[in-house]
Amino acid sequence: MTTARLLATELRKLFLRPRTWASLVLLCLLPTVVAVFLRVSRLAPRPGEGPAFLSAVLANGSLYPAAALGIVLPIFLPVAVAVVAGDAVAGEAAGGTLRYLLVRPVGRTRLLLAKLVTVVAFVVVAILAVASTALVVGLTLLPTGDAAATVTVSGTPLTTGQLAVRTALTIGYVGWSMLGVASVSLFLSTLTDSALAAALGGLAALVASTVLVGLDAAGSVAAYLPTRYWLAWVDLFRDPILWRDVERGVLLQGVYIGVLLAMSWANFATRDVTS
Repeated sequence: MTTARLLATELRKLFLRPRTWASLVLLCLLPTVVAVFLRVSRLAPRPGEGPAFLSAVLANGSLYPAAALGIVLPIFLPVAVAVVAGDAVAGEAAGGTLRYLLVRPVGRTRLLLAKLVTVVAFVVVAILAVASTALVVGLTLLPTGDAAATVTVSGTPLTTGQLAVRTALTIGYVGWSMLGVASVSLFLSTLTDSALAAALGGLAALVASTVLVGLDAAGSVAAYLPTRYWLAWVDLFRDPILWRDVERGVLLQGVYIGVLLAMSWANFATRDVTS
């Protein structure tokens, strides 16, 4: 089986599963429901409270894609990514198909690479789905405002082009952060035959990281925890953009992704597959 055919097969398996589309629908549904409540009640959290930009979208719905990512980022998006990544290898083992896949002239490295590509594809599709749905919902249900209503966190106005660029950077940053989540669950997926255990293990690591980040006693290690810079994308909407935490977040996630993927490959390449 060629690499291209293997990738096509894995992508087809992922996007033909009803649970994949159920996850995407639920991810897009939450910001939609929030927008409906904002439209009906005209009430939003005060500035500094609740998800980022949620208080600003009543003046301009163009900001809603960023607000929507802030809504799904803490819990719902990581859960969806962890489930897909945790199922990548462990799901095949639990179903008894992993051994048969490796009997073919596929190779473990190529199979793991194909699984990684499918996880990356899900992350990209999920984030773009949330952002695009939020844009449509924001422009439909919320005021479009004028140029002066689209402002940075610092209070300076943004042009339509500047808003588009900063939103694109936010999408890229959130996607990179979610690949860090995926790498944790993918590594655990190579250790166990239970997709649920791999997904829950990844989520447990993220919950522990979130708790420690907010704990003063853990201040000495907080800068090295995977969730430390998740919300740094808000700095992309300052004037001027504050790149320090964004750059640190990109670098930190890169280290986690590189190390965990290397460990995943090393473990899967030497694993005794019996199921």
